[in-house]
Amino acid sequence: MNLNDQEIEAKFYICSLADIEQRLRNLGAHLIQQRTHEANLRFDTSNGNFKREGRVLRLRRDDAIRLTYKDGSRKRDGVILRREIEFAVSDFDSARKFIEALGYQVVFIYEKYRSTYELDGVHIMLDEMPYGNFVEIEGELASLKPIAEKLGLNWDAAIPTGYFALFEKVREARGLEFRDLSFENFKGIEIEAKDLKVVSADK
Repeated sequence: MNLNDQEIEAKFYICSLADIEQRLRNLGAHLIQQRTHEANLRFDTSNGNFKREGRVLRLRRDDAIRLTYKDGSRKRDGVILRREIEFAVSDFDSARKFIEALGYQVVFIYEKYRSTYELDGVHIMLDEMPYGNFVEIEGELASLKPIAEKLGLNWDAAIPTGYFALFEKVREARGLEFRDLSFENFKGIEIEAKDLKVVSADK
C-alpha cells in the first residue's frame, strides 16, 4: 500500500528500449518486474473536474490490481512531482463497479507493456506505448538526473507531462478520432516524435 506518498519522476521519449535495457544490465540493475501488459481505466466526474484540475483516478491491472489517486502535478526542471495514493484491490470488475457507483465514469482506457528495474535505489520503467517507447525514472529528486546520465539520456529532453496529455497531442497532430490509447487503435499508424511534440533523449 502506498498512502500519501509523493511521486517524483522524470519521463523520456526514446528510440531504442533494447539499448537502454542493455545499459541497465551492464550497470547491474535488478529486474523487479519482467515485461508485463498493463490495462488502465481512467475515471472522471461527468463534468471533467479531474482532467481540468490535473487529478487522476485510475484502476490498473497488470500482475496485480491497483487503485490510484494522484493530485494535480507540479513540474520542476523536467520532473513531475505529485501526491499519490495507491493500494491493491482483489477484483478488477468489482472495483470498477464500485467506482462507477460513486458517480465516476471511465473517460479513457490505455494500455502499455512495462518492464521495471531498480538501480541505486531508483526505479526505472521501460514503457512500450502504442505511440512510442519511453523511460520513466522514479525516486528521490536528487537521484533522478544521475541515473539518467548513467543511461545516456539527455536530461534536457525530459517530458514534464503524462501519457494522456501526450495522447491528446497525437490526436490533434494526426486528426485521430478514437478515444482510447490501445495497440489495436494504433495498428498501422506510424507516430513520430514531432507528433508528440517531444525529442528523443537517447540520440
